[in-house]
Amino acid sequence: MGRVLPRHDLVHPDGRSFAVYGEFPGTLEGQPARTGHDVSGLHRRFDRLTGTWVLVSPARNTRPGGQVTGPQEAACPLCPGGPELPWPYELAVFDNRFPSLSPLAPPVTGPLVAPSVGRCQVVVYTPEHDGSLATLTPQQLTSVVAVWRDRTAALWADGHISVMVFENRGAAIGATLSHPHGQLYAFGHLPPVTAAKIAAHDAHRRDHRACLGCTLVAEDDGGDRVVVANPSFVVAVPFAARWPFEVHVRARRHGLGRLADLTDTEVVHLAQAVHDLVGRYDGLFGFELPLMMCVQEAPPPETGAALGDWHLHVEFLPPHRSADRLKVRASVETALGVFINDTSPEEGAARLAAVPGRPLSWHGVAVPSIVAGRR
Repeated sequence: MGRVLPRHDLVHPDGRSFAVYGEFPGTLEGQPARTGHDVSGLHRRFDRLTGTWVLVSPARNTRPGGQVTGPQEAACPLCPGGPELPWPYELAVFDNRFPSLSPLAPPVTGPLVAPSVGRCQVVVYTPEHDGSLATLTPQQLTSVVAVWRDRTAALWADGHISVMVFENRGAAIGATLSHPHGQLYAFGHLPPVTAAKIAAHDAHRRDHRACLGCTLVAEDDGGDRVVVANPSFVVAVPFAARWPFEVHVRARRHGLGRLADLTDTEVVHLAQAVHDLVGRYDGLFGFELPLMMCVQEAPPPETGAALGDWHLHVEFLPPHRSADRLKVRASVETALGVFINDTSPEEGAARLAAVPGRPLSWHGVAVPSIVAGRR
């Protein structure tokens, strides 16, 4: 029998949901009901000039500031024994205490406003305070991808129209905690970039009678923008990269549109690609490179998307253009949406490909079967 990873589903006294993975000796009983979790001000406002929604979340201003670094487990809310996770765990996913979207979002009235219904969750990769996706063991990272698959499937099943796993790493991106973790947002409305990508996929299918995802895989594979070879994913700097060292990890298989579609072999291959790429980022300038990691899953058919044409892809967006200079999304990029890239995609790919990969043995790595534990 393969590895089994129990999942324990809990509800905090303040109303938040927790999923704790691994052997779980604890309980949320006795935890305080007043934790600062406040959704009373959540709502969204419609911008008629751009046709997009803006999320308003005043409680986020009450978040603790400053990034916890070093072996300061007692000060870190994500370490075992901390205020969020007061017991041992292997991995954990829980509702953010300071969300922008919530299933408990209050109703609102009036024109051009709507409830901010959705979900904002924290995904804790490991109980260890220090580390990153580049330093997790192969088994740990494979389990992280399996948990991504588990949690996103549940959020899609809940009827959300958009679901995204992501990580904001580093103070330059605005991360306030250094403990290895990511996030998971589920939306009740369609984000504008997703809508634009749906339109692009549909237009390509209409004009070329072909899958845009397959076209991108064929164009990127084996070219001078490839960073590292992978049997299930093309790991390459995109042709029209917006950021100097932007990389997309794109599924080769047509029909692999969501994390839930991953076979166990593809789970391992995705973990390998992520591990290798983040390690290259960290070796590029000799320090842990701040970055945004965004997992782009296929939207539901009711959005108008050709579901099969959307290949699952993970976007890595680091802001550094050199060791001591950041690419700032300034006036032209922000006000007009026109990106200016200071580095050619081919140069960025060549520099990342030249960074030595960290040799690791993936022999014996098992994708865990996630089973419901006690509630």
